[in-house]
Amino acid sequence: MFPFLKKKPFFTAEEKKLIVDAVQYAEKRTSGEIRVFVESRCKYVDAIDRAGEIFFGLKMEKTSDRNAVLLYVAMKDRQLAVFADEGIHKKLGQEYWNNEIKLLISNFNREDYAAGIRQCVTDIGEALQATFPFDNNTDKNELPDDIVFGN
Repeated sequence: MFPFLKKKPFFTAEEKKLIVDAVQYAEKRTSGEIRVFVESRCKYVDAIDRAGEIFFGLKMEKTSDRNAVLLYVAMKDRQLAVFADEGIHKKLGQEYWNNEIKLLISNFNREDYAAGIRQCVTDIGEALQATFPFDNNTDKNELPDDIVFGN
């Protein structure tokens, strides 16, 4: 009815598919879980606080090995965070997460958002594979692989 009120999507269909494919590929090699959450605006001053709220709201702490990771992006506010559960955070340490954020910012500064997210997911998947390798007998996909879009 009011086409001018329609929000422009953050990603093209192809970009969405590339991000979801990266999540699925990463999770085939690890028992870890990765989610991507994208919204326009961050409701908090600190994106880590918002990422934590989303992480627990999506029940990501319920994974059996406590090895879920949330990649949070607020596009219009230009804020982002990576929030990792205690199992994976302890194994990789804060410096690893800081470096991932730097790489993501580098891509975002070139306005290559989908590629940046895809690369970050790939990197996290490799780290998860090294610390929580896939076991065909016990591992299952505990969380959905789709991108979650907020407001």
